[in-house]
Amino acid sequence: MTNTALRESAFPDAVITEAIRWTEEKGPLDDAQAMRTASSLTADSHARITVRALQLGERIGLQPELARARQWGPWVLLGLVALVVVAGLGLAGNVVGGGERHINVIVALVSLLGIHLLTLLLWLAGLWLPLGSFNTSSLGWIWLSLTARVAGGKRGQAPVLMRAATGLLTRARLLPWAFGLVSHGIWSLSFLVVLAALLFALAFRSYTLSWETTILDPAFFVRAVQALGWAPAQLGFPVPDSATVLSATPGAAGQRTWALWLTGCIAVYGLLPRVALVLLSAIVWHRRRAALHPDWSDAYYRKLTARFAALAPPAIVDADPGRAPGIAPAGLAPSELQDTLFVIGFELPSDIAWPPAGLPAAQVHRIDGSAPARRSLLDQLALARPRAVLLVCHAASSPDRGTERFLREVLAHCGECRLWPAQDVKSVQNDSAVGAAQRWIDWLQATGLQRIAATHRLEDALQQLGAAP
Repeated sequence: MTNTALRESAFPDAVITEAIRWTEEKGPLDDAQAMRTASSLTADSHARITVRALQLGERIGLQPELARARQWGPWVLLGLVALVVVAGLGLAGNVVGGGERHINVIVALVSLLGIHLLTLLLWLAGLWLPLGSFNTSSLGWIWLSLTARVAGGKRGQAPVLMRAATGLLTRARLLPWAFGLVSHGIWSLSFLVVLAALLFALAFRSYTLSWETTILDPAFFVRAVQALGWAPAQLGFPVPDSATVLSATPGAAGQRTWALWLTGCIAVYGLLPRVALVLLSAIVWHRRRAALHPDWSDAYYRKLTARFAALAPPAIVDADPGRAPGIAPAGLAPSELQDTLFVIGFELPSDIAWPPAGLPAAQVHRIDGSAPARRSLLDQLALARPRAVLLVCHAASSPDRGTERFLREVLAHCGECRLWPAQDVKSVQNDSAVGAAQRWIDWLQATGLQRIAATHRLEDALQQLGAAP
């Protein structure tokens, strides 16, 4: 795999990554080999998650189905365009194909623009209202659904791939624009065909254009024709005057004005908005497509990041003479934290009472320092994102590189961390608590972990964390 492939995921890779996330909602996949492969290819956590997903996707058949969908997509779109064009020709034929060659201009206008205006209003509503029905009523959604059905059949992975793709588009605020690019494009082509057929018929056949009513005031039609004709008039289309509108049998000039007015209304209120929205959708897609990647802050991806970190080979962190201390991880932002306290007993001997007396409400854990125990606890921290962590260590033990590495991993998953060197019974009797705590403090300073304060009193550590009982 090239370095380019390991950069920010392209949209197909992002779809596979999200599809694996939805698949694993039903239960985790066996990913031991995929984890090792991803770890060996790159050090970037996001790229590792993507490589892992691509490995699992190949195994369960996601990539082949996505490839089939990309192959069938243009053909399904071509078929949908043909259907809409035939429907447009049918509408134009209904308007100009009557044997009496009489056209009711108002009925013709409503029949040619009615469905277009309704679907356009639904699409505009989908931009502002978070209701999926507005998007699923568009030609873009129909195209995506048909493509998925043709590519995947009845038992394929189409549902999870569609869910992943639409989820990514929604998160990037691109779903209505992506569907709009397809839908407005098809409508534009349809109006071009309708206008061509209408102009051809009006140019080479003689028609009588008029309006009819039983209950409406004729003055209403005069005002309606003038109002509807204002925008086309800005582009040079004529507007029938009141005498022409009220005339029962307008002459040839009046018929020509009616025909051009009808054509101008279809062009201005039908074709031009769709063409403009095609261009706008393309611009929005170009500007926002960089946001088409998974939400890496999601708990699922944070857990995978922690698992990859646990797979990393242990580094030698015992300070050599003259070695500069490392930089402590910055931790999580306040907006990412939950108001939770974790109390962790780390490699404590059996004669230390656990849990300590006087703890407030907290999640209490005790681990022996083994790799599986550390990984399990770090996974829980990645999901919980606690405001504070209190790490309880054995005061008489010597802090080592394993302790330093574990502390750095803990800092990356919480807001703040404090350390309490707990005493066993013998040490308490020898009154060595202050000296042991100072040794831990000196070690924290030397390893660049100044963010972690150590104190020999549990009450002081809890008070520093704002969790005093």
